[in-house]
Amino acid sequence: MGSDTKVTVYYGPLAWFEKQLGKGSRRYLLDAVNERDEARRRIRHTVDGQERTEEEPPAPRPDRLVAMSSDYASVHEHAITNFVGLVREINPKQLLLHNPPELIHTQLDRVFKTKVESFTYPLVTRDTLIQFRDGFADHLVGQQRVRERMLAALYPLTTDRRAKPVVLMFYGPSGVGKTETAQFINGLLGGKLLRKQFSMFHSDKFASYVFGGTHSESSFARDLLDRSSGVILIDEFDKANSVFHSAFYEVFDEGVFQDKNYRVQLGPALIICTSNYGSEDEIRQALGDALYSRFDALIPFEPLSQDEIKQVIDRLVDGRLEALSLHERAALNSDEIKSLLHARASSTGNVRKLGKLVDEVISLLLVRAVLDETPDPTVATVPDDEETAA
Repeated sequence: MGSDTKVTVYYGPLAWFEKQLGKGSRRYLLDAVNERDEARRRIRHTVDGQERTEEEPPAPRPDRLVAMSSDYASVHEHAITNFVGLVREINPKQLLLHNPPELIHTQLDRVFKTKVESFTYPLVTRDTLIQFRDGFADHLVGQQRVRERMLAALYPLTTDRRAKPVVLMFYGPSGVGKTETAQFINGLLGGKLLRKQFSMFHSDKFASYVFGGTHSESSFARDLLDRSSGVILIDEFDKANSVFHSAFYEVFDEGVFQDKNYRVQLGPALIICTSNYGSEDEIRQALGDALYSRFDALIPFEPLSQDEIKQVIDRLVDGRLEALSLHERAALNSDEIKSLLHARASSTGNVRKLGKLVDEVISLLLVRAVLDETPDPTVATVPDDEETAA
């Protein structure tokens, strides 16, 4: 029973999987399992001397049984370990699985003729390099050395010879463009950037996230399968406990990430780790030779110069004003705001902090305009740098 079920396994993002399904009729695995369990819970009463009622007819055979990547977390552990038995019991004509755990795929391969469909992730091309080169200055101020180093690091991904990821370490002070660079290159390729903050990875909960826990728990491997982007950003890699480093040896080396439940083949993706390390020697001492040697390139980001900080301020002010209504813009003087910020915030080289400072100043000026206050232009309205850094 069920031996003629046609099984197709899909690896890729949810939106892509939905497109593969089309608009045809479907039945979801969780609904089928819940209906089966409900039928098993029904109790039948028989009375002596009365004719026994007929059994309920079996449920009709589903044409297409569908399981999403999030569905497996809601299925009992014993159903996962005997997934073939579950499939035979439900007996669908077609079984369509989205990013199943490795145990399920292995079981199905032994019993059914399993077909595999995989999403084609965005790849770096020669056109990508040209767009990155020509558009870099519009997205980041300064960091020209980063542009050249990035172009060299990305080139291997444009060749057919590359079958595994390029792994980069961005290092340097906070707020000078590391994350923005990753977002820029991802924007050129398309798809939602997969971004993980490793500053959170300290507790046992996150150990199971990286190494795999029960199939019902979230995991890094499943997030990798569900992603739509060819870029994987691991922010604040330096903040993770060293116990997690061993989990990345194989993925940095061969492009394979495997935990207790899933196995992911990344192919020619781009993995970017960011950190606040100050030098390559510091990286080597903190990560050890085993992990240090697995990075394809270590790219330093420099502190912004005084002129570059002023350029950032000008861009931020122009961008914020552009988003305001005509009435709000009429109450503000762009040149005065820039001049005030140049004088008071020239030593703040963190772009994120500068952005918050610009927002605060503009809001302060707008609220004063709403309340019909006339501030003394000689009185500074910009918070001190120490307050901004707090």
